[in-house]
Amino acid sequence: MVITDGVADMITRIKNAAAVKKETVVIPYSRLKMAVAMLLEKEGYLLKTEHRGKKSKKIIEAVLSYDENKNSKITNVRRISKLSARVYVPAKDLFKLSRQKGVFVVSTPKGLLTAKEAKKENVGGEILCHIW
Repeated sequence: MVITDGVADMITRIKNAAAVKKETVVIPYSRLKMAVAMLLEKEGYLLKTEHRGKKSKKIIEAVLSYDENKNSKITNVRRISKLSARVYVPAKDLFKLSRQKGVFVVSTPKGLLTAKEAKKENVGGEILCHIW
């Protein structure tokens, strides 16, 4: 089976692992997915993110973050920009996104940023996903 949308596959794997209270989730490696995972780690949704393997067997191993009641910090995820319909937002419209709950992952010319960070940097870009 060939996966055409790697980011959608990644966030679905994370959401499903959180739903069944798994400790770790394994994701096929790409630089974009690693950058998304590092951003989620920085925001507190993942505890630890590691890159493992060599050549064609590279993976990302992510440890999920739970609160003291064993509830996942990730309630839900939504892919915004899809392969069939890309969603771009100019910097001036990021204010609306930064006020909503959760994290919007935005691909900008300055790299992957959250909507709040992109608003501070005054750059727009493609909204990849929303995690809350």
